[in-house]
Amino acid sequence: MRRALRLLALGLLLAMQGMANAATSATVPDTIEQRVAACIACHGREGATTNAGYFPRLAGKPAGYLFNQLVSFRDGRRFNTDMAYMVQHLSDAYLREMAEYFAGLQLPYPPVSPVSDATPEQLQRGSQLVREGDAARGIPACVQCHGAALTGVQPAIPGLLGLPRLYVSSQLGAWLTNERHAMAPDCMADIGRRMSTADINAVASWLAVQPMPADTRPAAALPAPLPVKCGGMPAK
Repeated sequence: MRRALRLLALGLLLAMQGMANAATSATVPDTIEQRVAACIACHGREGATTNAGYFPRLAGKPAGYLFNQLVSFRDGRRFNTDMAYMVQHLSDAYLREMAEYFAGLQLPYPPVSPVSDATPEQLQRGSQLVREGDAARGIPACVQCHGAALTGVQPAIPGLLGLPRLYVSSQLGAWLTNERHAMAPDCMADIGRRMSTADINAVASWLAVQPMPADTRPAAALPAPLPVKCGGMPAK
């Protein structure tokens, strides 16, 4: 009986040691990839969401832009309960590390469907605003800031292509209704308030059906100065 108890105790000890070793070997690595894994739940695999969803793509966007948005969520300029909760206690250094991680990802974009329920007139108006703007109402063309290819500009201007139509329209609408803010001077707030709901729907509809260019990376610089002063861009 004593021998059987000793063997049982030894078996339990070995089992516990095996469980401890397994737990040790299964320890999650402390890497930036692991720490930003929570972002994938909403933004998609490696932050490269499909164009059928709502949440924006993170992969390949300028690091300065991503950092500015994370800071805005943390500091209350942008409002989203989940985002604010996730970043409320994070330092600038940590947020910059996250931004640089996603900016460094170069992943393929999903195919863009050319099918739209927008009318030809809406698509024409969207194209006009994106390419030419509306000088009479003080609305600069999107390409003047976001680049001729609309893939964004370093270091802090985002691309407008490859984003869900609903996301684009909701964010432009947030500027219009004063629900979204950026660092002063808040250029997009000024531009957004000059746009009508019809303008916003037209721009979002046109952008949503545009194919991605061969080179999806943000432009290194703009060929001319910005038409407006923006707080998210470094002064020159």
